Amino acid sequence: MSTSTADEQATAAEEPLTETEYRERLRELPPSAKLVAKVLETDSPLSQGQLAEESLLPDRTVRYALNRLEDVDLVESRYSFRDARKQVYSLNH
Repeated sequence: MSTSTADEQATAAEEPLTETEYRERLRELPPSAKLVAKVLETDSPLSQGQLAEESLLPDRTVRYALNRLEDVDLVESRYSFRDARKQVYSLNH
């Protein structure tokens, strides 16, 4: 049984990750997710299509990588200001 409250967990989730925490979470991910994260380190926010173009990965692989990165809270998405039909992605650290 956990002794932390939902408020404490929410606050912890909002705090930025340390470099060690970021690297530890990234270490367990597939190579495609690591590549997408590296692209986002140098240039973000980017759409899924832009990520596919920059990483030279297929759209489907980029989508999988983004899902894995979102699962471990390393990437966040928002709607693009230029085109509200698209989402853009950036790192959470």
